[in-house]
Amino acid sequence: MCTAMACLASALAPVTSALAATAGTASGGASAPSSSQKPKPKVHPTGIATWFGPGFYGQQTACGQTLTPAVVGVANRTLPCGTLVQVSYRGHTMTVPVLDRGPYANHADWDLTAGAAQALDITETVHIATSVVGSAPNIPTLGSPLVAPAEAATGGAQAG
Repeated sequence: MCTAMACLASALAPVTSALAATAGTASGGASAPSSSQKPKPKVHPTGIATWFGPGFYGQQTACGQTLTPAVVGVANRTLPCGTLVQVSYRGHTMTVPVLDRGPYANHADWDLTAGAAQALDITETVHIATSVVGSAPNIPTLGSPLVAPAEAATGGAQAG
């Protein structure tokens, strides 16, 4: 078992790595977009956010991840899977990947996973600030906490 901060740090490691990998392509030397590229969906800088969790644990997201309490991500109706979004709320800021479609309730623009909502200290429907900051490969473990080699070898059980 890991502490809340350690779990959060390991959950964000794949996102942080993806941000570092895309940082070099965001400026300097980038060629003009070709006409074959799709136009980027428009994202408003603020929006209403809800969060989802317990009723969906164990189910697969629209992007292919299995939802657990530790998964850190966001659902959006238009952004492609793997889009990295910086989310800010009352002094808390974090970057999360788009993992699902939605939200479909409460006229919300964003639907945070329980892990993201907890890290941002969100417990109800709120207004958040957002910004698209990059993209990450959409893999089945995107947004999931990393498992330390010792935990993987023991199936999460701690020796003692």
